Amino acid sequence: MSATDPTDAVSKLCPNCGLCCNGVLFADVELRAGDDAKSLKRLGLKLQKKGQGKLAFAQPCACFDDKLCGIYADRPKRCRTFECGLLKRVQDGGLEAEAALKTIRQTKRQVEKVRVLLRQLGQNDEELAMTKRYAQVMSAPTDLSDHESDTERRGELMLAMGELMQLLQRDFLK
Repeated sequence: MSATDPTDAVSKLCPNCGLCCNGVLFADVELRAGDDAKSLKRLGLKLQKKGQGKLAFAQPCACFDDKLCGIYADRPKRCRTFECGLLKRVQDGGLEAEAALKTIRQTKRQVEKVRVLLRQLGQNDEELAMTKRYAQVMSAPTDLSDHESDTERRGELMLAMGELMQLLQRDFLK
């Protein structure tokens, strides 16, 4: 396999994925030196202080429309420099774009499975990153005598989230 043009790989994969922007891969993104916080705020990012005076914006990103970044030309450095493992493998010729798209579709199906379970368990806040939504559900007290189906759903959620985390680690975070 030969290496793929980086721009071509981005245009094929990223609009079909978005896991780095939609709250699945990351709970927040810290700004870096040189990022213009005021300008980013004006563009729509909801910045907040995060330990030791650092600024970050929560995921899912307010500037992401489920396909594209609304501030792509002016996005923060961290967003500009991040490349998931899947994209890197396509760019360096270790994986065909079609195989990567298949992995993206599989991962997004798993994401949807987790989202459905979260909703069934009462966690409907789509403004929170998936890991935070999961943590809220799993930390809530359970009445084992009252809702057997909720207990079973929590078990299903644990398994589904575990499978999702394996996919993310294997294909996107390396």
